[in-house]
Amino acid sequence: MDNRHYNVQTPTQISLQEAMASVPFLSELPAAAVAPVLAHAAIRNHPANQTILLENDWGGSVYFVLSGWLKIRTYNADGREITLNIVGTGEIVGEMAALEQVPRSTDVLSLTPATIVNIPAEDFVRLLKTEPLAGMRLAQLMARRLRQVNRRLRLRESNSASRVADTLLFLVEGQGKTVSSGMEIPNLPHRELSSMSGLARETVTRVLTKMEAAGLIARNQDILLIPDVSALEASIV
Repeated sequence: MDNRHYNVQTPTQISLQEAMASVPFLSELPAAAVAPVLAHAAIRNHPANQTILLENDWGGSVYFVLSGWLKIRTYNADGREITLNIVGTGEIVGEMAALEQVPRSTDVLSLTPATIVNIPAEDFVRLLKTEPLAGMRLAQLMARRLRQVNRRLRLRESNSASRVADTLLFLVEGQGKTVSSGMEIPNLPHRELSSMSGLARETVTRVLTKMEAAGLIARNQDILLIPDVSALEASIV
């Protein structure tokens, strides 16, 4: 990757120990186990709309998101882009290629400016081998992602309103932020929600407008607010 497109920051510029606080996977592990991993880590700042990882690249690193939003995508047999997931602060990406020692199966792009910690794959695998709690945390992460995928597959035959609602709930589960007025998620471009839900962008726009009129959501430029998550869940049929 060309260093003109991102900034690499050393631990002297931003404390990796402090950065760990926003990464549940690392912050819950013993400091003695994490220290060797962070010894070779680097912090990178990426602008919005930049390709961070490419499908079929070798999985030489694992990445933890400190801030911003990333999109994980692939393509179907017809060449249509499919958004598999949107990940944000505290999430991990690139772990599957590192574990399997195979090329990556998806692209990863930055939807917003993002700050990411880059850890060599061999250090990550060594952590899993030497710290049982790390393996448990990774297993829990994989189980949650599988549960999310299964839910989305079951809803593929549902009506458009249910599919959009489930996509929003998917984002709530992964990256929702609790505020006094409800739950906040990023107000993603409709093309991203379209790709995640498998609906036309026009359909997504129409459904969101109806949801807003019904008081299920409220939107501004950057944030989509869900005042009552249970009410949104109840709208799925």
